[in-house]
Parts: sequence; C-alpha cells; structure tokens
Amino acid sequence: MDKIRLNSSCLVCMAEKQLMNYGKDASEEERLLYMQKVMKIFAEAKAEESSPVVTGRIFDLQKEMFGEAEDYAKIKHTYNQMMLELESEIENKIQESKDPLKRAIQYAMTGNYIDFGALSSVDNAKLMELLGQADKHEVNEEEYKALKKDLEHGTRLVYLTDNCGEVVLDKILVKLLKKMYPNLDITVIVRGEQILNDATMEDAVQIGMTDITKVIRNGNNIAGTWLDAVSDEALELIDQADLLIAKGQGNFETLYGCGKNIYYMFLCKCQLFTERFGVKQFEGILINDKKCRG
Repeated sequence: MDKIRLNSSCLVCMAEKQLMNYGKDASEEERLLYMQKVMKIFAEAKAEESSPVVTGRIFDLQKEMFGEAEDYAKIKHTYNQMMLELESEIENKIQESKDPLKRAIQYAMTGNYIDFGALSSVDNAKLMELLGQADKHEVNEEEYKALKKDLEHGTRLVYLTDNCGEVVLDKILVKLLKKMYPNLDITVIVRGEQILNDATMEDAVQIGMTDITKVIRNGNNIAGTWLDAVSDEALELIDQADLLIAKGQGNFETLYGCGKNIYYMFLCKCQLFTERFGVKQFEGILINDKKCRG
C-alpha cells in the first residue's frame, strides 16, 4: 500500500474551515448541494493523498459553484510589501551573524508563520515577535551538516516555496546560496494557480525573486507539491535535482516519503505537526526526507 498521508484530524480541520464556505448569497438548495459535494470529496479521498490535495478539490468546487474562491490578492500584496520593507535589515543581521547560512535558514523558517491555511488568522504582532527571535530556532546540527555537504557537492537545487511574504525570506536565502555555492544551479518553483495565500508567479515577480534566479510554476492549485499533478517541466526539474529545499507544512504533507533528497523547512503550526515532531507550536524544523519515512 502507498504511504498514508491523509490524517483524520486534517479532515476535521478542513471541515471546520471549508464545509460552510459557500457564497454568502447562495440559496439553501445551493448550500445543501455544496455541503453534500464537500462530504463526497472527503469520502472519496484516498489515504495516500494529503490535505492539500483534498483542499484543492474543495476550492475547485467553490469556483465551479460560486465563482472565484476567496481572493487573497490584497493580503498577499500586503505581506509581500511588509517583508520587503524588512529585507535590508534582515540581510544585515544575517551577514553580521557568526553563521550567515544558518541564520538565513532560521529566518526562512520563521516566515512560514504567514499561513492563512494552517492558521485561522495571522497576527502581525506575533509575526514581528517571531522574526525578532528567529535566531532562537534550533537547527538540527546533523541535518544542517548534511545540507551543507549536499550544497557543496550538488549541481542542481530546486527550491519549493510556500506562502506570500515568506517568499521574501526565501529570496534572501536563495541569494546567499547563489553567493556561497556559485556552481549550484537553482530553480525556484511556485504554485501554478491561486490557492489561499500561497506564493505564485505574481508574488515572485513582486518581491524580485525572478530577478535573481529562474522561477517556474508547478502547474496546479494544490497547496503543496503533489508529484502526480505537477507539470512535466516541474517534474523533470524535481527528478533531475541533486537536492531540494521544500518550505512549509503543505510541501511536507504532499512529498514526505517520496525518496528524493529533500530538506523540509517549516514551522510546526498545528497540533498534528507539534505532536509528530515533539515540539511546541511555532518551533522550526529542518529535516531530510530520509528521516520521515515512518
């Protein structure tokens, strides 16, 4: 049997967030039909699929029945701009640290807080607090040492992004990687279509990621990287990569156990993740896929 990625607690969480997420002007008949179809999506979800895959189907249903799903364009622009205004300050702190690469990773982890999918809301004061304490995130030394070795010997890196705002911190890390490892070819992959506040090509252009490295779309609206659904171009790059960096819980959920040399980087935001990794909420994780096959 394929790896079980779908969790019962994830279905409960999705139900709370999406079950009544119909258009405000929907008739009772439309609401009933929508809820029945959502329940059917839950019932037909396969164990080897994950919550981002199921959520994508629900968003497709919302679009089909009620037009466009909730528009995150303004939110995305706001958080991209917020983080751009902090970019120079954060880069200076990274360069002044004893280990700039580790500090850049800590900031990239912290940016994963900006998640309107896993969290019911994003608290700006909490975000600033977490950024101010980014250097407190523990980075597993064994994993960090392995990552540096792979970066030194690798020739192709694929960097899978997650959310708006956070992608600015990803850009800072990518810029540093290009400087430290000039022989490493880096491609950044963003979501192919709008989904929640996940980073798309529009975000990559706004924050300047496209100015420093190659960026492509993954070909779908899943809030993760589901290899069965990515574009041929994205799949070829992923398959040819010596190593991958995958940001966020959604990328972990859709990819873990796939056997590729992936370093996952995220904050544990929900109970499922805090229990799985034995940490407190909003603690950072750096872990290779080979450690996630249980």
